[in-house]
Amino acid sequence: MTEETFKKLGRSWGQGISIGVCVAVLTAVVSIMANRSGMAPFPQPPALAFAETLVGRELPMPVGLLFHAVYVTGWSALFLRYSPWQGAGAIAVLSLLLWGGVLLVFFPIVGWGLFGLGIGPQMIPGSFVPHFLFGLFLWGLDRVWPR
Repeated sequence: MTEETFKKLGRSWGQGISIGVCVAVLTAVVSIMANRSGMAPFPQPPALAFAETLVGRELPMPVGLLFHAVYVTGWSALFLRYSPWQGAGAIAVLSLLLWGGVLLVFFPIVGWGLFGLGIGPQMIPGSFVPHFLFGLFLWGLDRVWPR
């Protein structure tokens, strides 16, 4: 596909990044509230765990938030820019694929085991919720954001 085809399919980079940043902020706020209230099943925020795994030492929370923001903004912008499929169904599929990636790749990398079972079975539904919210926020903002 040519760049012209992509321009007709999706949003501009600026729009995709802007929506992605908003999705990252909204999901971060919910995640922080869940962590502080004790509702989150994670031993620590997942993005922070990943950052610490990469550098091999403890890091402050803002580094985890930065990793979260980059990850969420990146996936949002790439999807909104290049996906030939749009709408709730396509966003739901993206959310489910990302959730599967967390269960099968991310959790084992940070030492939480396949599906997070090294921590416990609550990690499976507990990691679904943020991905559901990601999809919901991405879909909602894509619908209301001016083109």
